[in-house]
Amino acid sequence: MHVLAAGAVLAADSAAPSVWTQLFGSGLIGIREGLETGIVVMILVAFLVKSDRRDALKWVWLGVSVAVLMVLGLFAGIHFGTSTVTGTAAELISGIASLVAVAIVTAMVLWMRTAAASISGHLRAGLSRALDVGPVAVTALAFFAVGREGVETALLLVGYAENAGGSAWPLVGLVAGVAVAAALTVALYFGAVRINFARFFKYTGAFLVLVAAGILGYGVRALQIGGVLPGGSTMAFDWSDSFDASSWYGTVLQGIFNFRPDPTVAQLVVWVAYIVIVMPLFLRPVKPKPAPAAPQAEPGPAPQAADEPQTA
Repeated sequence: MHVLAAGAVLAADSAAPSVWTQLFGSGLIGIREGLETGIVVMILVAFLVKSDRRDALKWVWLGVSVAVLMVLGLFAGIHFGTSTVTGTAAELISGIASLVAVAIVTAMVLWMRTAAASISGHLRAGLSRALDVGPVAVTALAFFAVGREGVETALLLVGYAENAGGSAWPLVGLVAGVAVAAALTVALYFGAVRINFARFFKYTGAFLVLVAAGILGYGVRALQIGGVLPGGSTMAFDWSDSFDASSWYGTVLQGIFNFRPDPTVAQLVVWVAYIVIVMPLFLRPVKPKPAPAAPQAEPGPAPQAADEPQTA
């Protein structure tokens, strides 16, 4: 059994989600995370173009490339490196890893909520300082800016891959979503489209909170099966007889939100508690802090791109 099943259900008693559900879930994550990453890269590139520092673009792209390779390596290491683990050990590793994934995804979603409004100014100021330090600093800034988003994407995607029982459709959906996000990023850069980023990240962030709640519920169930947590046989309810796992709503609820028709009491309690605590924290209004001002760029050729947009 593979591990880190964020959004996954136990293969022994759940039907595999449909191809369309796998594509939709991972594709939506690919668009959301890809666009978020694309905006970060767009801000860095636009600043260098406007500052007439095109010579530093290669260091930004180097940092981006290394971050992408790091994320691919992380995904492959988790997905394939643990594929031989079976039995109780697999449940224990799966449960612990799921809880770690919840912590990381939650922290990143809440961080973006507070940082989105001023991320453009912070990135420009940071890049301006990095240019004074040298190529290594520019590469490192691009690496960490992109890698932060990539780690979140890898953790979420592993869950969809596990839920598919080895199917490649979640990966196809992610790649398609990232491709759409890349096209949108290019269109945004040249001013061809406009997006209400505050609304976009609000809705997709709320979606990720629901996904994380499913990860948490799965982690608790896995630890109960592994014998670490009690109550594995105490069900909150059992709708298995009336719940059609092969229906469109069944595959959506199981494949994306990890809904089970027979959750344990502990699963239901932690799921409700997580939503009640985290969702209001994410949705409550936030007053952005002023970003440090970047030094004025030296006059240079006027770029053809539109100003970089605010992310919220």
